[in-house]
Amino acid sequence: MENVRAVCMREPGGVEVLELGEVACRDPGHGEVLVRVAAAGLNRADVMQRRGLYPAPPGESVEVPGLEFAGTVGRVGEGVGGFSPGERVMGITGGGAMSEAIVAHHRMLLRVPEGMSMVEAAAIPEVFLTAWDALFGQAGVRLGEVALIHAAASGVGTAAVQLCRAAGVRSIGTARSAAKLGAVTALGLDDALVPDAGRFADAVASLTGGRGVDAILDPVGARYLADNLQALAPRGRLVLIGLMGGATGEVPLGPILMKRLRVMGTVLRSRPLEEKAALTQAFAREVLPLFARGALRPVIDVVLPMAEVRNAHERMERNDTVGKIVLRW
Repeated sequence: MENVRAVCMREPGGVEVLELGEVACRDPGHGEVLVRVAAAGLNRADVMQRRGLYPAPPGESVEVPGLEFAGTVGRVGEGVGGFSPGERVMGITGGGAMSEAIVAHHRMLLRVPEGMSMVEAAAIPEVFLTAWDALFGQAGVRLGEVALIHAAASGVGTAAVQLCRAAGVRSIGTARSAAKLGAVTALGLDDALVPDAGRFADAVASLTGGRGVDAILDPVGARYLADNLQALAPRGRLVLIGLMGGATGEVPLGPILMKRLRVMGTVLRSRPLEEKAALTQAFAREVLPLFARGALRPVIDVVLPMAEVRNAHERMERNDTVGKIVLRW
């Protein structure tokens, strides 16, 4: 057991509840690794947790936020194979990443690609795992299909656009402004849309010759629900990954029946360890090599010292970012 610096939230509230403090970090147990954290990505879930709207799952840190990290292996517990002190790693966690050290199961760790900085690595795990699992795991998107990606300039959005390009999937992206979409187009976005008062289905129909899209990746929720169902092609799939635009809405059932649509939701944070570990290992085999080849890259909006975590939250709440906000020690 040792004491380390960390971002702490003593109670829910505004950015004023965030402060640098000291917390205890336990020793790694069987199958676990202690990682010395160099940098951590900020996610929308951290903002929601700070507001008291998204509590940490049981067993995860309720005081220290952070869902992804990059650092070096410090110590390994019994039963750990394949990792040694000093190795560069990154990964997702249910909480506690914004600390100088974190204990993680060894199957939840990914090796940082050669030549990549720790700051860049910290911008990968949460958003690329989320986008890859949602589009290709949950929705089963295939070569030659068309995917609609909402909030395309977000961390998950920029990851999704690149994954679609690498897989031969046409991407249509939405964002609040043409300027944001211009930045995403440089990543390989095929078509860009700025929703008109939250409406986009007619524009999608025009872009697809009236057919619609095969899959939609949506962090918005209720505000986009009706247009999402209208924009889907027959046998299309809608994957909800967030509820920024509301959690309750009327569902027009007709399109679901007539077009045989599928509507599903997905989160990573609250999944059982074994499920997240299996996803991480599959990602290591199928996606991680694409970073080494330059086919994928993390997109970083700004890098801030961990001491400026309040500024980082304010920047995310203004919704003017393209890609990830990363905090470093």
